[in-house]
Amino acid sequence: MKDDTDPRPQPPEPPLPGECCDSGCDPCVLDTYAEELRYYREQLAKWFERHPEARDD
Repeated sequence: MKDDTDPRPQPPEPPLPGECCDSGCDPCVLDTYAEELRYYREQLAKWFERHPEARDD
């Protein structure tokens, strides 16, 4: 059953090739993406706890 009030988290968009300039920016777009990906995975795990039936998808 689809629950529109609790949508499945969506992964962040990865940086495009060439977005990292390799000049040591702080924060680097790759660092920011890694943080967003970690947060997404945490939220997805919590979502699966609330929607165990979705694991079969």
